[in-house]
Amino acid sequence: MEAYEGELGVAVARAQQGDEGAFARVYQLVQPGLLGYLRGLVGEDAEDVASDAWLEIARDLGRFRGDGAGFRGWTATIARHRGLDHLRRQKRRPQTSLLEQDVLELPGGRDTADAALETVSTEQALALIGSLPRDQAEAVLLRVVVGLDGPAAARVLGKRPGAVRSAAHRGLRRLAERLAHTRPRSLKDETT
Repeated sequence: MEAYEGELGVAVARAQQGDEGAFARVYQLVQPGLLGYLRGLVGEDAEDVASDAWLEIARDLGRFRGDGAGFRGWTATIARHRGLDHLRRQKRRPQTSLLEQDVLELPGGRDTADAALETVSTEQALALIGSLPRDQAEAVLLRVVVGLDGPAAARVLGKRPGAVRSAAHRGLRRLAERLAHTRPRSLKDETT
């Protein structure tokens, strides 16, 4: 993790000096966790919200001060604000159920079956996390998916680090209990 944070910090500093390649590397390092967090927060609209967040991140990049871990926290805060704005807009303006047009995509370099299995398991994990109370779900997403430490997650959520650690602990304990109840029984269990 330290090497990751170091690489991210260096890439952020270079991106702030106008290095487009460094900004692309920053995006590669941060986007997967940020997108996972937003999927847990806003669901299917996560990519749209992430795009809005990245516009703000790119615009304000020169104002950021800190290291790689601080940058991940800063981007998570921006993404959270865009996500909450999105949820507020949805409540005010219910979406219609129009069919969306299918978009053709060029085949990727990955095996389609592997990608499908990964997507299903990610969606199942996010759905399970989404079933938690909101404070626990956000704490788990920020701590586990984005990889923030307690104080950084607390800053994103505007709470005390102890409250975030407790919420994450309760959420993870609840997830473990739910997974224990959904695990298939072994053959030994069935014969007794």
